[in-house]
Amino acid sequence: MLKFNNHFNTLDEPLYHYQLQDVKEPNLYRDIYNYEEIPKVTFNRRRVPMCVPDEIWITDTTFRDGQQSRAPYSIEQIVDLFKLLHKLGGPKGIIRQSEFFLYSEKDRQAVRKCQELGFEFPEITGWIRAKKEDFLLAKEMGFKECGILVSCSDYHIFKKLGLSRKQALEKYLGIIKDALSVGIKPRCHMEDITRADFYGFVVPFASELKKLMDESGIDIKIRACDTMGYGVPYVGASLPRSVSGIIHGLHFHAEIPSALIEWHGHNDFYKAVTNSAYAWLYGASGVNCSLLGIGERTGNTPLEAMVIEYAQLRGTTDGMDTRVITEIADYYQKVIGYKIPSKTPFVGKDFNTTLAGVHADGLMKDEEIYNIFDTEKILNRPPRVSINNASGIAGIAHWINLFMGKEVVGKNDSRLLPIKEHIDKEYANGRVTKYGDEELEYLVNKYAPQLLK
Repeated sequence: MLKFNNHFNTLDEPLYHYQLQDVKEPNLYRDIYNYEEIPKVTFNRRRVPMCVPDEIWITDTTFRDGQQSRAPYSIEQIVDLFKLLHKLGGPKGIIRQSEFFLYSEKDRQAVRKCQELGFEFPEITGWIRAKKEDFLLAKEMGFKECGILVSCSDYHIFKKLGLSRKQALEKYLGIIKDALSVGIKPRCHMEDITRADFYGFVVPFASELKKLMDESGIDIKIRACDTMGYGVPYVGASLPRSVSGIIHGLHFHAEIPSALIEWHGHNDFYKAVTNSAYAWLYGASGVNCSLLGIGERTGNTPLEAMVIEYAQLRGTTDGMDTRVITEIADYYQKVIGYKIPSKTPFVGKDFNTTLAGVHADGLMKDEEIYNIFDTEKILNRPPRVSINNASGIAGIAHWINLFMGKEVVGKNDSRLLPIKEHIDKEYANGRVTKYGDEELEYLVNKYAPQLLK
């Protein structure tokens, strides 16, 4: 029968209900994923409608996926970072949830310490093994939602688990029913979705989850996990790699509400941020990220990047305090001892630093010429110049003005000439490194000390 679509305000034809295809041999998409070659992107030129949810948000996996790829955080560090996530997310809770391990007593202590803070956002959620005793533990810890691994590609079903698709589906549904029986909202991590048979397994599985949800009255969330970073945002790209195709299919064919669809991307092919934005645009309310993108292999989608992406797409930060991004970067470097590559957008020490003299000259005239936005206001990071053999007098003048916090010298000031001559001589004699702040302060004090008074 016809069904009225409240989002598009149109009558829709009855949906085709996809059935599980219990194949005897795994579908490994060898035409796309020939392991001895770089994976291929294929197109069928089918387009799905953009369908941005009424609300979009960010969820955090810093203490789960982010902690799988580095030395474990201390309890104190977890609590400090959780406070910063709360502060960054603002009063509307744009950073909606943060997931924690529950494996060890240390994990559980960290959870208790964060729970004692009494924050509404981020909501603390769990990651547990698919065992009934773990569900009971999560219930005892006061969790409302927990993540469960339900791998969905034939690479995992056949080659890792040694099951058929039917056996995997039955096993997963049994686990999810166990979670529902103790009142836990399951978050189904559909691992390796960008190598899965979407209509032969993913949609039939998601449709079964929708039935369970309707029967139990308990929400079941789907996290679409681009485990290997194979997803692509290209219009007209075909499944299983199409991000828009995956999100649209879950929303339209399996009738999963946007609020229960979440994208989890990895950055193996440099597409984590773009793919996450496309997930928002095509119907997922949630994108799952980690601070600084720290995660397995090349990492997850950087949470700070999606904060900026949110503001670009919505035209507002919705109360998020973007200056906290700099606090987080400082905490990682000064307290945790994590080295952030200096050119990393928004958090690297040189992301808004210029070396070229022509750029420094532009910054002196109007910083908007060579700065992406008001980084001092938005990130508490004024634009900087570093001095090398290409910086010229304009670069030196701009460094002095920034160092003093006000304009004290122009690029045509003759007092700068000895400083430039000294620098030029150093590079002529073989220097290859840029000048640091302490060195520049020394040179200015040597040749033009009055500029620093």
